[in-house]
Amino acid sequence: MNLSDWRRRIDEIDKKLVELLNARSQCALEIGKLKQAARIPLYQPDRENEVLSNAEQNNSGPLTDAAIRRLFERIIDEARAAERDAMHSGDSAGKDKK
Repeated sequence: MNLSDWRRRIDEIDKKLVELLNARSQCALEIGKLKQAARIPLYQPDRENEVLSNAEQNNSGPLTDAAIRRLFERIIDEARAAERDAMHSGDSAGKDKK
C-alpha cells in the first residue's frame, strides 16, 4: 500500500473510533442516569481502575500499556464530563454547539 492507501485506512479507522467512542459515551450516560436515581457518586475509582486494567490487559501493542492507560484515562474523563453535563442540563445528547 502507498501513502494515500494508508491515510485512507486511517480515515476509515478514525470514523469507526468516533462511532465507538460515542456508543461508549451513550452507555456512560445511561449509567449516569442509574447512578443519579440510586444516589450513587458519579466518580467510582475502583471501577475506573478496573476499566484501566482491562484496557491494559487487552493491549497487544504496538502502543505501550502506559499509552493505553493515558488514552483510556482521557476517554473516562470525557465520559464523566458528559455524564455531569447531562445531569445538569437534562440533555443526554452531549453534542457541542458550534
